[in-house]
Amino acid sequence: MLAGPVLAGPVLAAPCGDTASGFEDWKAAIANEAKAEGVGEKGRAALMGASYSKATISADRNQKSFKYSLEKFLSVRGADTIIAQGRARKAKNADLYAGLEAQYGVPAGVLLAIHGMETGFGGFMGDTNVVSAIATLAWDCRRSDFFRPHLIGALKLVDQGAISAKTVGAKHGELGHTQFLPGNALKYGVDGNGDGRLDLANTTDAMASTANYLRQKGWKPGKGYQEGEPNFAVIKEWNAAKVYQQAIALMGKKIDG
Repeated sequence: MLAGPVLAGPVLAAPCGDTASGFEDWKAAIANEAKAEGVGEKGRAALMGASYSKATISADRNQKSFKYSLEKFLSVRGADTIIAQGRARKAKNADLYAGLEAQYGVPAGVLLAIHGMETGFGGFMGDTNVVSAIATLAWDCRRSDFFRPHLIGALKLVDQGAISAKTVGAKHGELGHTQFLPGNALKYGVDGNGDGRLDLANTTDAMASTANYLRQKGWKPGKGYQEGEPNFAVIKEWNAAKVYQQAIALMGKKIDG
């Protein structure tokens, strides 16, 4: 008996890549996985409409500022301006920040230092398509395991209406006033102004979400947050760079002072 024809199996998408080659095939495979993880039609459509972001890859390969000394970092990031504006914002919105501290235990200075550091208090929240940026990083071999959950998070945020397929953010897909990664926005985001939806481009939602994130990561109300104090380690949960943590602590103290 002659052997029958050998049927070719499905072509499997590559798990990751270092260039745009293979990205489209990978998107189709991930869309199926995303469906199995609860992502709906809107989220999957946003994924399939995503494009490979060269700007994101360039930014990911060129993160120099975290290698600076603390003094240089503070200078480059405009710490004096952040402190001055942070104090003014705290005074202008005293009830908001007092309420957030009462609810989450996080002082205004920390929230305002993060707000100023991340986006200049909302002055620039990014110019890169969020879904494309996160999809690119989830595809890229350098940190695909880290960014894949954030991709699923972004797609679920699209399903919920918190963002759209056209939403823009930072080069790594961070969202809103304090630059939440999408997976963290999904998990820790709070509707701070009570309008029924999470909108991290809204200052109140962003500040409440940031405070909630820090509290959920172990912030101890009433305890200090300078280096060597109980809450300093929690700032690491926001950003892993030591110089960033030191900067937030120092600026926050001066804003609160």
